[in-house]
Amino acid sequence: MKTTVKNLSDTKVELTITLGAKELQDAEQVALTKLAKNMKVPGFRAGKVPVSVAMKHVDPSALGQQTLDDALSKAVSEAFVSEKIQALDRPAVEVKKFVPGKELEFTAESEILPKVTLGDYKKLSVKKPKVTVAAKDVDEIIERIQQGFAERKTVERAAKDGDETILDFVGKKDDVAFDGGTGNDYTLKLGSKQFIPGFEEAIVGKKAGETFDIDLKFPKEYHVKDLAGAPVVFTTTLKEVKEVVLPELNDELAAKAGPFTSADELKADIKREITTQKEREAESTLKDELVTKLVEASTVPVPEILVEDQIKSIEQDMIQNLGYQGMTLDMYLESKDFKDREDWIAKEVKPAAENRVKAGLVLAELSKVEKVTATDEELAEKINEYQAQFGQKSGQDFTAPEVQRDIANRLLTDKTIDLLLELNVK
Repeated sequence: MKTTVKNLSDTKVELTITLGAKELQDAEQVALTKLAKNMKVPGFRAGKVPVSVAMKHVDPSALGQQTLDDALSKAVSEAFVSEKIQALDRPAVEVKKFVPGKELEFTAESEILPKVTLGDYKKLSVKKPKVTVAAKDVDEIIERIQQGFAERKTVERAAKDGDETILDFVGKKDDVAFDGGTGNDYTLKLGSKQFIPGFEEAIVGKKAGETFDIDLKFPKEYHVKDLAGAPVVFTTTLKEVKEVVLPELNDELAAKAGPFTSADELKADIKREITTQKEREAESTLKDELVTKLVEASTVPVPEILVEDQIKSIEQDMIQNLGYQGMTLDMYLESKDFKDREDWIAKEVKPAAENRVKAGLVLAELSKVEKVTATDEELAEKINEYQAQFGQKSGQDFTAPEVQRDIANRLLTDKTIDLLLELNVK
């Protein structure tokens, strides 16, 4: 077998492969063995026809086609392996010359895993952010705890900020009720900014039993295009006003909130938790910055097939996440002023997909250069971690080889990023 390599681009290659008589004779024997299994010859059971007998009864055109198919398949695989080229898709084969039993010449074209040239990954210019916890950060958590143990007293006075109200309302645009604009026995804390600007403010000063209209305009950037910037009227009935009385921050409240003996102990624990969370967030941000810096410092050709795979993945994730919010992709495209899906793909999705591919390729190259590996014990621990976290909700079979391969790849990526962090941040 003779192979000639032609690089069509940094991410695409064309191999010209020539087979001689010996390779074609071997391929013919393989083809004949396959055809013999389905051949019916008097005196022989199905699947038991000897090759020597099959040769006398085989359809020459069928044998020629099977020989060609087997020769192509075997030669393509062996050629890419011998040339140390990793194809990213099934090579497109074009036969140039075929003389049965004598010669076969063909080309095999494919996108390939490109050569990545890493930048100096030990001298990336990043700065570890300083984590601080302000008193207001702790106070916000304290207030949430107080809210959880608050006493709610029904009052006859007019509603004010901080009160909890029970409402019925119907929102109309051009005298027609719109989707999502109706509520019955709806609990709304005034000042929480759950509703569009102006709604909660209009409740302030009203008393239980009053029915009134609230004239508003939806924000121009509202995600439902039909309502964005539109004037609407909410016919509202205030059914109940409750004053929220927060408990005092003391040792008794601390004991109710958890295994604490004093308010100071509770506050110290909250500060520790916030610090830990902020440190995790800071490290995650730092890791993202390091990967971005490494991509910028490296030469990374981008195979189109990998970009297309990421585009599909991003689109599927987006549709799923929008569904959780009660939105469709079309609604999202309208809210962001994209002309159509193609416009969104070109402007938002494809750049993100290309960045993902580049990051994956540089990290894969770094793991190879630095010989990053994962032990069986580490993989088993990671699989158990995923199983405990997601369980049956994910719908995945964690014993399936493809799922375990995916988890192994993620583990290797995580270890490589950890190494990148270790090399650049002391």
